[in-house]
Amino acid sequence: MLRNELGLSTLAAWGGEQQPHGYGAAQVPIVQSAPFAYPDVASWRAVIDGDAKGDIYSRNTNPTVAVFEEKCRLMEGGESAIAFASGMAAISNTLFAVLRAGDHVVSIKDAYGATSRIFMELLEPMGVTVTLVSTDDADALEAAVRAGCRLVYVETPTNPTLKVIDLHRMAAAARSVGALLMVDNTFASPINTRPIALGADLVVHSATKFLGGHDDAIGGVLVGRRDLVDTVYRYREITGAALAPFAAYLLLRGMKTLALRVERQNATALAVAQHLERDPRVAAVFYPGLASHPSHHVAAKQMSGFGGVLSFEMVGGEAAAIRLLDALKLVHRAASLGSVNTLAGLPGMTSHVEVTPQDRAALGIPEALIRYSCGIEDATDLIDDLDRALASLD
Repeated sequence: MLRNELGLSTLAAWGGEQQPHGYGAAQVPIVQSAPFAYPDVASWRAVIDGDAKGDIYSRNTNPTVAVFEEKCRLMEGGESAIAFASGMAAISNTLFAVLRAGDHVVSIKDAYGATSRIFMELLEPMGVTVTLVSTDDADALEAAVRAGCRLVYVETPTNPTLKVIDLHRMAAAARSVGALLMVDNTFASPINTRPIALGADLVVHSATKFLGGHDDAIGGVLVGRRDLVDTVYRYREITGAALAPFAAYLLLRGMKTLALRVERQNATALAVAQHLERDPRVAAVFYPGLASHPSHHVAAKQMSGFGGVLSFEMVGGEAAAIRLLDALKLVHRAASLGSVNTLAGLPGMTSHVEVTPQDRAALGIPEALIRYSCGIEDATDLIDDLDRALASLD
């Protein structure tokens, strides 16, 4: 008899897949069909009216996508889940569906660049006001929330500065004013942090990153309270930002090894961060697993692992950072993270390519910062690669 609470590794492999698949398939089939046909009008109508289970059109629901949604729901511990064509589709659809004119949002200054653009450019014309608070100032962030708002939106760790938000504290502040707490959990993944257990109402992922883990599929997912997810579903149903079945299949395949990959990436990132922190050619290292990290105590309290991504600044500024990136061999210089291969880049070319240098400065994103996402390579090989590249700068 199975335990009531399965472990995350088991859920990654089996979540949403314990029911038999069609044709006796051991793996989730790709149901690559736009419409779904019925033998007669009565059975078709029964599905439309909700009297029978079934699918009508893949913009609304799809069997392959439904398995991906259920796996994410189980791993995050939410009531419901809905998948999207990308992480930004998940974020934008949720914000636009939940917020109304006159609402107020409290968020952090150094959120992901495209998310920051929504806050800075798109919500105000809708009549939604936004307060962006320094992520480093937990007291100011809590005070802004307790002053009143409809929604609190945070990332933890943040992209790309790896700052950590105390989710239990933010959830308490949000509840005190009847606000919702929405968390971007992309960097941590449910292996390292489960925000709903810490009080969040909604959790969003760019599934392209750690969930998929192979840089071969783009997708997003929202998990949370059923009433809120239902509201977002009705919005997505009309806007059409649905996840494609083949992408859902690739993401499902990637998720089966999520726990194994993340555990390896956690260990590698910590080893790399500790090594770089000792190098005099590196000005600063940002990784919540380091004892020197300002929020290490918060991360240690709410994370089971510190993640596979770190960032660091070079002595010599942006020019030195570019030279280092060009000298690395065991990285893809590319705008993603969470892959089985190590990826690295500057904020102006990755996380904050959508915003201007002036906006990046205002958001507290240094131009010379290198975001380094560890893959599943041997940690010693990555460290050797970094050492060789660093030596080439002398």
